[in-house]
Amino acid sequence: MTPAQKAMDQLAAWPDLTPCAAGCGTGRALRSAGDEIVHFHSERDVDLHLTARAIQRLHHDFAESTAIRLVPGSRWVTVHLDCDADVDLLLSLVSVALKAHQSPAGSDGSLAAVCNHHRVTVLPRHEDGEG
Repeated sequence: MTPAQKAMDQLAAWPDLTPCAAGCGTGRALRSAGDEIVHFHSERDVDLHLTARAIQRLHHDFAESTAIRLVPGSRWVTVHLDCDADVDLLLSLVSVALKAHQSPAGSDGSLAAVCNHHRVTVLPRHEDGEG
């Protein structure tokens, strides 16, 4: 089972999320009552819809993660899933996203389809001692 499938299976069981087609046209997604929250674009690449406030609050933590990619001005965060720890990170961030989108200022449905797909290049990680 790929990391993305593992994450999708776990998240699809959450009561606040409903599977749907990704608004960007590529892959599957999960949505809350008001917004698309997660786009699964490939076996390893996932876009997560946060809010500007959540991204700003977590920006320094994101900078330390090799799994996270940010696009300036985007309210989507790309998570590259290589291992179980990355899946756990995604699950935690989905929880943050759901909470952020519950507030009246959090919902931005007009931006929901403008994820980072094709705007982020994820390079493979090198293990210690490699390249």
